[in-house]
Amino acid sequence: MKAIVHGIFSTPIYISKLTREFTDEELKFVDKTKLDVYQNQGNTTSNNTYLLNTKPFNNLKEELNKILKDYFDKVVSPSNDIESYITQSWLNYTETNQYHHKHVHENSLVSGIIYLNADKKNDKIKFFKERYSTIKPGVKNYNIFNSDNWFFPVETRDIILFPSSLSHMVETKQGKNTRISLSFNTFIRGMVGKEIEITRLKID
Repeated sequence: MKAIVHGIFSTPIYISKLTREFTDEELKFVDKTKLDVYQNQGNTTSNNTYLLNTKPFNNLKEELNKILKDYFDKVVSPSNDIESYITQSWLNYTETNQYHHKHVHENSLVSGIIYLNADKKNDKIKFFKERYSTIKPGVKNYNIFNSDNWFFPVETRDIILFPSSLSHMVETKQGKNTRISLSFNTFIRGMVGKEIEITRLKID
């Protein structure tokens, strides 16, 4: 039967890529940071949660801010003059047979991940639909409409941005590489809303 199926009210998953290789200074800093971590649920996370404010990541932060701005321009398309910015940033290290628990990022609007070491054959990020299903029949062929979860393979230098309220996780790591990701949260500054709609709010 001839028909068109439209998707509306979609959840944005923004995927880009760093257009350069990581520098020796950046990679050495990543290795050094691995010595100062805490045990998270399933893997390890840096104790420093403001890594993009450090000197070795100065250039990387500028590049990620440009990508963050592009996300807001393309996805949010704000009518107000607002500025998006990175709040916290940290490194995650996931070894073979480790995982990263299912979670969301509170007190953040958009969250991002850049992969410093990832193997596309084995590494992926998995997202979850948290909406309630009234009836759940068996599924023959999974697609973006009938799935409760969806994953994307990732590799080194991939960048992913998504709403911070979206549940995600890393399943048990396969392969021999150490999966290293730098995650970050974001917020905005500026004036949002409209006076006439009684939604005006200044965010500093």
